[in-house]
Amino acid sequence: MTAADIQKLLNAKILACEEKIDMEITSAFASDMMSDCLAFAKDVSVLITGLCNPQVMRTAELLDIECIIFIKGKEPTDSMIELAKNNGICVLLSEYCLFETCGILFKTGELRGASRGC
Repeated sequence: MTAADIQKLLNAKILACEEKIDMEITSAFASDMMSDCLAFAKDVSVLITGLCNPQVMRTAELLDIECIIFIKGKEPTDSMIELAKNNGICVLLSEYCLFETCGILFKTGELRGASRGC
């Protein structure tokens, strides 16, 4: 599945790194707690979160996450978008809540969970 496939499924807006929209996405992790991401996420392609602050970008950078989906229409600030661009992180914006976003992506059968024990 590509980031473009995800964008279409979620009717998401592309906020950063549109040039990377054709990258392959193989795994996902969803959380609003960046400490959980740091502790439990492994080999993550996409992070799905409702948390909208610079720590999300820093966490994605540390974990080499290639794509972030912000949910519930929460738009990141210009400085967050700039951080994403500087780190080559594709950023999508979905109007769906966390449960719906994960459900839509899970039912495709094309993504695996990216946490220990998943």
